[in-house]
Amino acid sequence: MPAASEPHPLPRTFRPYGVRIAAGIFGLLLAVTALVMWFAFPPHIRAQFTVFQIVTILFLALLFYGAGFALARSRVVARTEGLVVVNGYLRRRYEWNEVLAVSLRPGSPWAVLDLSDGTTVPAMGIQGSDGKRARAQVRELRALVDELSG
Repeated sequence: MPAASEPHPLPRTFRPYGVRIAAGIFGLLLAVTALVMWFAFPPHIRAQFTVFQIVTILFLALLFYGAGFALARSRVVARTEGLVVVNGYLRRRYEWNEVLAVSLRPGSPWAVLDLSDGTTVPAMGIQGSDGKRARAQVRELRALVDELSG
């Protein structure tokens, strides 16, 4: 992280670390377990599954994948024009003067942006579960907000 007197290099992307690892590992474990269990069934048991049941299982697997991917793709991107906040599949853009503050309270799942219109927006790209890394990212993002919202 640059010293307080140095300009912050942009663009700067903040991504969750632990959530991305957990989504990948648990997704892989779920897929491997399901495949092992499927092939552990004798052929006459596998033959009893209907097309509807197989499609339902595949649909649920896609839902789990979609949820894990949505969490893993969350990010906050600081650019010269402003912030881009990606929470799951939703992308929002904010100019620097719209962002008043960045906070991450103890025990909070993710950082929160306080906006000039009185609303708050979750910034899931900075996950509280990342601990010191998340607190450092919040400090860096606060410095960028102070520097560029002028």
